[in-house]
Amino acid sequence: MRVLAVDPAVRNTGYAIVETDGQNFRALDYGVLSIPAKHKQSRALAAVCTALTNLIKKWEPDEVAVEAIIFVQSARTAISMGAARAATMIAAANCGLQAYEYAPKKVKKAVVGNGNADKQQVAFMVRALLGLSETPPHDAADALAIGLAHHYATDPLKGSLIDRKEV
Repeated sequence: MRVLAVDPAVRNTGYAIVETDGQNFRALDYGVLSIPAKHKQSRALAAVCTALTNLIKKWEPDEVAVEAIIFVQSARTAISMGAARAATMIAAANCGLQAYEYAPKKVKKAVVGNGNADKQQVAFMVRALLGLSETPPHDAADALAIGLAHHYATDPLKGSLIDRKEV
């Protein structure tokens, strides 16, 4: 199974294509979609949606996994992140894919073993679990972790670690 995993943000959206054969995991592609601050939010969201649509067309994932909104941040951050999540879900829906969301603490718990892990710990574990030659940027590492968590959620042995919620 192949998944497009997304750590949504208006300016720096992390993405990853993570594949599994049921036993081994591979990161086929990952990175950060960086949108310049000079672009208005509507243009930035359109760019995120277009870029994710292009990734879907290129990699043909089976599903999309996205990070759930964090409520502990400011309302402005939550609204901005919600808009980026919407761009992700629109890209998925337009390509006929189902999207699933995962709470950040659950992703960290599934990948690192600690729901309060910091970004460095997540990046380190993602690098180790996927056998990457270098540590990915934080937004890409978060997307890779979301992709791993999505695969874990479908595994009968690891599925209890994380809740799989359709959006």
